[in-house]
Amino acid sequence: MLKTFAVITFLTASTYVSANNAPAQCAALDQQQAKILFDRWNNALQTGDSGKVAANYTPDAVLLPTLSNQPRTDLAGKVDYFNHFLKNKPVGTLDSSTVITSCNSAIDTGLYTFRFSDNSEVQARYTFTYALVNNQWLITSHHSSAMPE
Repeated sequence: MLKTFAVITFLTASTYVSANNAPAQCAALDQQQAKILFDRWNNALQTGDSGKVAANYTPDAVLLPTLSNQPRTDLAGKVDYFNHFLKNKPVGTLDSSTVITSCNSAIDTGLYTFRFSDNSEVQARYTFTYALVNNQWLITSHHSSAMPE
């Protein structure tokens, strides 16, 4: 009898802990919302303010940028990269996008093109991963690499 009581108590406590640690609600990201997040990020690029661009990322997000060999894993690293990248006044356009979503997280992967103030352009592959943090979708990792020629 004591053994049964202990098992029931454990199961009840486990259920209580699991229920209280579970997200209150699962949000999913659709194709249109992913486009809005890209536009938010792209509009931040166009301000020329690296801090506004970095605000789209979680503090511990990983950035593997198109025009740098150095992974950027903290805020200072991302701001440093964007300080250099923004000098050329990039404007991005999505060429293709595929969104895969789950509870409070999503992956947006595809192709984009950046046009710069000197009329040059770079076509690249990208992957943004997102998490819902305090009711806001933020980038948790971003990989971008120029298309192989």
